[in-house]
This record gives sequence, structure tokens and C-alpha cells, in this order.
Amino acid sequence: MRILYIECKMGAAGDMLMGALYDLLPPADQLHFLEIINNLKLPGICVRAEDKKVCGISGKKMRVLVHGGEEEHHHGADHEHHHHHGGEEEHHHGAEHEHHHGVGHEHHHNGTHHMHNSYGEVLGKIRDLPLKDSVKQDMEAVYRLIGEAESKVHKSDLFHIHFHEVGTLDALADVAGCCILMDMLNVDKVIVSPVCVGNGHVRCAHGILPVPAPATAEILKGMPMYFSSFDGELLTPTGAALLKHFADAFGECPQFIIEKTGYGLGSREYEMANCVRMLLGQSSDTEYEDEVLEICCNLDDMTPEAMGALYEPLFELGALDVYTIPLGMKKSRSGWMFCVLCRLQDAETLQLFLLKHTTTQGIRFQKWNRKKLKTEFETVNTRYGDIRLKISSGYGIRKMKPEYEDVVRAAKSTGAAYHEVIQEVQKDKKLF
Repeated sequence: MRILYIECKMGAAGDMLMGALYDLLPPADQLHFLEIINNLKLPGICVRAEDKKVCGISGKKMRVLVHGGEEEHHHGADHEHHHHHGGEEEHHHGAEHEHHHGVGHEHHHNGTHHMHNSYGEVLGKIRDLPLKDSVKQDMEAVYRLIGEAESKVHKSDLFHIHFHEVGTLDALADVAGCCILMDMLNVDKVIVSPVCVGNGHVRCAHGILPVPAPATAEILKGMPMYFSSFDGELLTPTGAALLKHFADAFGECPQFIIEKTGYGLGSREYEMANCVRMLLGQSSDTEYEDEVLEICCNLDDMTPEAMGALYEPLFELGALDVYTIPLGMKKSRSGWMFCVLCRLQDAETLQLFLLKHTTTQGIRFQKWNRKKLKTEFETVNTRYGDIRLKISSGYGIRKMKPEYEDVVRAAKSTGAAYHEVIQEVQKDKKLF
């Protein structure tokens, strides 16, 4: 299994993550990446990778040039925000860049021309990019995390949100770059360390706000974080959204064989190296462990049909498993323990769903370490049609099972009995 571990001891921003991912690529792939991103036809945008040292460590500093110049903002740490709203339309800001905004909707930075972008306009730009659908879907998911956080902070509808920093073309290039690089690296699992958010306060047009900024704090829900011993804003909304989207798990670095390290450097200088470090390597075997959250509540006043209606939407929201356990409850009432297993980053959404859609007055949850078998699928051609086999392996174990939906479909379409389809699949003794 190919593992990518992202270490965020100095937070993260879009350009820092892009730099670390770029640093992991071989030279030929680095050139290919620059060719891809500089041919996206983002007006006036040029992405360059520069070698730079910080605290004696060599890494990559990604520079996004807009019409030949850099924006007046600093990625990676200690950002000051001067946001001035003009007009009647409400605008919501991330915390990634330093900006000096005047009245009205259009802004000029270092000779460049800027417009505010609504969430819908950003999605339109993404869909027009000459990229793989999977990469564009990743980009859309990242922007949705940011947009939902901003809309919650400002109590506004998602499609009425207008981005300043995270909607500008250079920020779009940061998100595009990270999503393209993740596709190029094609890792099996991404693990993100607890994220340092900085400390102190950040100044904006509305006053002085605590670090992490409100939108960043919303995105951080479900992610382990901690404060630094010194003041400064280290984590941006874009950095938080990229980490949350791509992370399969959060925690300390697992045991695996490191093949390469990559460093993405920020702009500000501290006593501690201002960088994101990434470790790329292979697990020593196909088996692996992770952490999941179990969310439970006891119910004695919901019908089985009402509980059953929750299964599908829970799975759509990211549940790994949903199950019920019969209980004997107070006053000799029969009831159920309703349980959901999920990844840590999906916990907040699923907890709120249970509170809203069940009759419970409260939920409880606990974290579990999980040891898993590797799962793969293989298709077997039978006289009843193609049947997928779910193959689980690891720890010297190998077992397989025909996919239930495929067997039911084959039986229904051919008139065969369920057990006849199973027997036909099991004829291939090499598999079983």
C-alpha cells in the first residue's frame, strides 16, 4: 500500500501543500505538472517552482504569478487581514491572504484586475478547466468545504457566498495544483498529522478575531488540531479544506517504509522551519490499521421502519456501517441501540444528523482502533452474467464472497434461483 503522510507542525496553506506534493515528484513529472497547470487557460496565471532553504532545509516554494506579479498576500503564516466591504452585497472572506480592499466589487493588486467570485462562478470556472473529471470533482469538493464553512459563519445561503481570497485565480491555481498533484501521485492512503493552527488573534475589518479564523474553525471540525507557543495564523481555510478532503485518517505517523520526503515552504520566517513536510512510502504489508468513531443512541419510541429509513442517507453522508442492537430499557420497554461507524472527519455531520432525524435526546461516541483486511474486487463471468467477487486479504488470510446485489440481479434477470447463481460462481475452484 502506498501511503502519504502529511506533517503540519507549522499549519498549512494551498501553496505550501502544492510545494510539498511537487517536491515528491521525479524531475520529468515536475515538468509535466508545470506544463499542465500553466495550460489551464486561467487568465494571466503562471505557476513557478523555486528551490528555497529554510532553517537549512531545502524545499519548494510555489509562486503563482498574476500578470507577471505576485499578489500582496503571504501564504503559510501570520496573515493580517484588512477587508473593507462596499456596496450593498455581502461578501464573506476566508483567512488565507493579506488584502487591502477598497470600496466596490473590483480590486486591483499590483496592476492586476480582480472580481469577487460567487460559489457558482467558481464552480463554473472549475468545470471549464481542461482537466480529468476526477480532478475537477476534487476541486469542487474542496471549494464546497470552504463555501459551507463561510455560509455557516455568516448565516448565508451557500450560493450567495462571494469569495475574495479563495475565489481569486491564484487561489484557484493553488487548489488545482494540489488536486492535479494528488492525482499524479496516486497514493492508496493519506494520513494527516494533528494540525497546528497558530495562536493569538488576527485583525480584519470587523475587528480582532481569535486564531483559527471562524471559517477555518468550521472546516477544522472533526480534525485534530493544537495551538502553537507563539502568535501567528498558520492554517488557512484553503489549507484546511485540502487536508480535510484528501485525508483518509488523522493521527501520528504510522509504521511504514519511507521512500521520499517533500517540503513545501511558506513565506514568513520563524525560528521553527515554516514548512509542510510530506513522507511518501510503502506499508510493510497489505494489512493496515486506522481509527473510526462509533456514534450511538438508545431509542424506544421509533418504529423499525422509521429507523430503516435512515440507513441510506447515513451512508450517503459517509457512514461506514449502520446497525442496531435490541435492548431492554426502563419501564420494561423494548428498544434499540442505533449505531453508526464513521471516519473521524465525518463525525460532526453524522452526529447532527442523528440528533435531528431520530427521537433521541442525546448521543454518545467513542474512538476505536480498527485492524482491517485489504479489499479488492474481481469480476467472474458466468452463464448468468458478470458477478463481482469481494476479495479480502491480509495477515495470511484470504476470503471472498459474491456481491449480493449482483447475485440478486442475475437471479432476477435469468429466472435462476439465488443458490444456483452462487453455485455457478463457486465452480471456479481456483478462486475458492
